[in-house]
Amino acid sequence: MIDPILLEVLKNRLTSLTEEMGAVLMRTAFSPNIKERRDFSCALFDRQGQMVAQAAHIPVHLGSMPLSVAEAIAYPDLAPGDMILLNDPYRGGTHLPDLTLVTPVFSSGPRPDFYLANRAHHADVGGMTAGSLPLSEEIFQEGLRIPPVKIVKGGTLDPDLLNLFLANVRTPVEREGDLTAQIAANRVGERRLTELVERYGLEELERYSGALIDYGEKMMRGVIAGIPDGRYPFADTLDDDGAESGPVPIRCVLVVDGSVACVDFSDSGDQVAGCLNAVRAITLSAVFYTFRLLAPDVIPNNAGCMRPVRVVTRPGSVVDCSFPAAVAGGNVETSQRLVDVLLGALAQALPQRIPAASCGTMNNLTIGGHTEEGGMFAYYETIAGGAGGGPDGAGACGIQTHMTNTLNTPIEALEHAYPLRVRRYQMRDGSGGEGAWRGGDGVIKAVELLRDARITLISDRRTGAPYGLQGGQPGSCGRNLLVRQGETRELAGKVSLAGRRGDLLVIETPGGGGWGELSDPRGAKKP
Repeated sequence: MIDPILLEVLKNRLTSLTEEMGAVLMRTAFSPNIKERRDFSCALFDRQGQMVAQAAHIPVHLGSMPLSVAEAIAYPDLAPGDMILLNDPYRGGTHLPDLTLVTPVFSSGPRPDFYLANRAHHADVGGMTAGSLPLSEEIFQEGLRIPPVKIVKGGTLDPDLLNLFLANVRTPVEREGDLTAQIAANRVGERRLTELVERYGLEELERYSGALIDYGEKMMRGVIAGIPDGRYPFADTLDDDGAESGPVPIRCVLVVDGSVACVDFSDSGDQVAGCLNAVRAITLSAVFYTFRLLAPDVIPNNAGCMRPVRVVTRPGSVVDCSFPAAVAGGNVETSQRLVDVLLGALAQALPQRIPAASCGTMNNLTIGGHTEEGGMFAYYETIAGGAGGGPDGAGACGIQTHMTNTLNTPIEALEHAYPLRVRRYQMRDGSGGEGAWRGGDGVIKAVELLRDARITLISDRRTGAPYGLQGGQPGSCGRNLLVRQGETRELAGKVSLAGRRGDLLVIETPGGGGWGELSDPRGAKKP
């Protein structure tokens, strides 16, 4: 017999455990990308590798982290105090900058009873350009690829593996600081979990963990049952693949039957030469996130939420690529388009619930080079855009949307850490699509280089605009500009170039689509 009050108590305590892990990671990390932008996620898994709880961190990690944990579970001879590190997209990862650390938790017996995991985006893990988000054409160009390795053995950090890792990155001091922050986060989670086992007993905690997963399934089945049965197709494109290939189609067919759903992406385009390929883990994350949007907040983020949803992909496609395809941009850009396409399909079934498309890109910017002191720096940031307008109101302006849940880097932190100066940072007025409810505006960010550096941009929605819905207009496409010695030239959405001291890089991000006819009596309103 499951006590509903105790179930709610343990749901909150297990979620709080992952939130505390995140707080430790954020406060002890070295890089602005983690401590300021909060580009990380923390989660708890049961002995079978099912996700029991996850804090509300990064959506793109929601459905992908379980595959990393599955790889860690398969590692032989796990013992108390061990931790497994990996980032290989073809072994459960997403793209190489995302390092996942998995800790087995032993309460009794020779096998782990739970697993704790965190994933953090490191600002550089090697590769052909600083920031490890290059315009690559194979994964070997993207950085150090780490299969599951025992980075901590019996509580001791392996110095040889650490040195191997640090020898392959541009910013070893920052990388060591971020990795040890990940270790500290898992150790805090292990202490909190041990306290819960001591208070409630292992058998009871495992029983209620299973009940939480079953509860997530029951609630998601109720959500799906509220969607009219039917077949709902939708398609959209990525602008290009970064390797001079044209639009990349992403196609979805959503089939709803009672309390179950099937999301079929198998008709999407083949994997591409450029870096926009997504491994299947990313597609699972996009689907998990989108269905989670439909659910009330009381539903826990766990494995049960995905039980009623079947995801179909075609190996060798851009949404389920095969080794050694380049994947650096798939995690950040293709994931966004997957959400756009699935929401477009859902809009046919639930026209009065689903908002128009948001900006549809993370506007990834990396800048790297040498410091005045002779060291190296690697700056990475995603830049906000406009959210789509919807039936409940106008879209938000200047916000990170959908698969990114990060913050901006404060100007003070950015200018303190890097030889860069922010010359302009403002809303891009009028970039949101018109409608009964307007799309949110994007932003304009202008960054000046104080030293020569390599600039890499991976952005989208520069030629294909975010769609409006129910008669609303599309949002404005984004633009990338370089101002050099007073002359301005437009850059491609995906570009890598040698920047010079004094260059001004201007990024204008897309606005969200509008929702509803402009003639609607509610009138067009800005956020």
